[in-house]
Amino acid sequence: MWIRLVNKLGGTHQGYFLPHEGANNVAYALFTFPSLAAYEEYRVKMALDAECQEAYKFAEETKCILSYESSFMRPIFE
Repeated sequence: MWIRLVNKLGGTHQGYFLPHEGANNVAYALFTFPSLAAYEEYRVKMALDAECQEAYKFAEETKCILSYESSFMRPIFE
């Protein structure tokens, strides 16, 4: 659900990634925004968007997301 929603609200969803070896209870969802301000706008839009609210409800009901952590990174080489 989130790939389309992130893209719809101004970001670029880079996909989901699972470890090839090692821990089997961790996955990474990577997405980018043109700026921190654009990400903050996304957060406001996301909270008001009906489709995003449905996606959150789905995650709560199915428990497909057990925990959520976010990190903000920037490329070393541009």
